Amino acid sequence: MIKGDEKMEREEVLEIFSKLGVINKGHFLLTSGKHSDTYLQCAKIFQYPKYSEIFSNELALKFKDYKIDVVIGPAIGGIILAYEVARQVGAKALFAEREEGVMKLRRGFEIKEGENVLVVEDVVTTGGSVKEVIKLVNSLKGNVVGVGSIVDRSDGKVNFEVLFKSVVSLYVEAFEKEECPLCKEGIPLVKPGSRKF
Repeated sequence: MIKGDEKMEREEVLEIFSKLGVINKGHFLLTSGKHSDTYLQCAKIFQYPKYSEIFSNELALKFKDYKIDVVIGPAIGGIILAYEVARQVGAKALFAEREEGVMKLRRGFEIKEGENVLVVEDVVTTGGSVKEVIKLVNSLKGNVVGVGSIVDRSDGKVNFEVLFKSVVSLYVEAFEKEECPLCKEGIPLVKPGSRKF
């Protein structure tokens, strides 16, 4: 269950990120299709159950006043986070995955009509995967109560049309391919994410 009500300070979050190697510098192709000199590899958090629990608890605290029946995240980044947040709020944990390019529930997973659903993701940039999961939940007549992420790197610009809370907000510049200064400098592009283009 949810522990305490103390919020982590931004400096504490960044210190853990630094310790775990979450923030990487280079030339990266993001899941959104944009390019950036910074990539946040939140999967490194989930190597350690202690940190998975800490960051999931931070998210759970942000939604403690809401009745949540289901926590769902998009595969792959949201799987462990959905499980751990669900464990802490006493809800069912699910993940959605792409089948022929469309987010679906597979493996016998289901959301019942009227269930209160929290959508979670490790890092939000444009919110594309989260929006796909919201659309899926809405199609099943679930009630999306909010979206939670460890990192909001949208600079507060993403709009899910529901409550959105993150553990930390980090502004990281991202460029369209045609405008990318790193491409112009000839720096090799790396695609570290999980989605195939």
